[in-house]
Amino acid sequence: MSKTTKLMTLKKAIADYVCDGDIVYAAGFTHLIPFAAGHEIIRQGRRNLTLARATPDLIYDQLVAAGCARKVIFSYMGNPGVGSLRIVRAAIEKGELEWEEYSHFGMITRLQAGASGLPFLPMNQTGAEDLEKVNPQIKRIQDPYGGKDVIVVPALNPHVAIVHVQRADKNGNAQLWGIIGEQKEAAFAAGKVILTAEEIVDESVIRSDPNRTMIPANIVDAVCHVPFACHPSYAQGYYDRDNDFYISWDKTSESIDSVKAYLENWVYGVKDRTAYWKKLGEKTQKRLRVKVHYSERVNYGRY
Repeated sequence: MSKTTKLMTLKKAIADYVCDGDIVYAAGFTHLIPFAAGHEIIRQGRRNLTLARATPDLIYDQLVAAGCARKVIFSYMGNPGVGSLRIVRAAIEKGELEWEEYSHFGMITRLQAGASGLPFLPMNQTGAEDLEKVNPQIKRIQDPYGGKDVIVVPALNPHVAIVHVQRADKNGNAQLWGIIGEQKEAAFAAGKVILTAEEIVDESVIRSDPNRTMIPANIVDAVCHVPFACHPSYAQGYYDRDNDFYISWDKTSESIDSVKAYLENWVYGVKDRTAYWKKLGEKTQKRLRVKVHYSERVNYGRY
């Protein structure tokens, strides 16, 4: 492997770029959630992490159960469509886990400020006044142009952003489609960026459809080929959301012991995502397969 290539295993990327005590942002909104990277962080025993994320998914329940986290920074916390994140919530209520909560827009505004190199950004006042009471980071300042007061939130600059995408080239030019979350903002705000990708494609593929390139190579540090990296989340065009898993997690997470048993079986008990996907079995794999449905071609007028 060339010394200058960004292509590496996920194991090496986590070892090289995620350190104890880091602020780690695992991006993705419902879709393209980087579970494989979260599992590798658990396997490598990282500690005292600050886990930042809009809508913490089950991966943060798992990271907290594994003892990786000191603090969570989030907007809305739950098992999507099912209920609470039982492990994270219990840890907060017991005083075992520090926390900062924002509205969705507040969280994304923090990332946008970080990506823009600004110390903070303003927002319109919202109905979330109770958040202002419990989070001193949310402040009001006078509009210098004479309007009503505005809400301001501080920049968020994670040490590491982890982003899963459908395809990328070996340099880190990355394309994603479907539900787009905060991937771009998180990547531009972070000090280091780890990409996991369903496919590694030639640069010519990326250049053939440049408008899908959400993350450019110049901000990417590691490119990892990790098919099926976001199960039980989904990757548009590759596999479906495993709703059965999300429902069953509600029962699993009723007990820290049952969550630890899950981790032993499905995280520590497999060496990588390939082994994980194989262990899921053909029945589950078949259930999550999606039919081909292409978008219309776009003529960029090149010859």
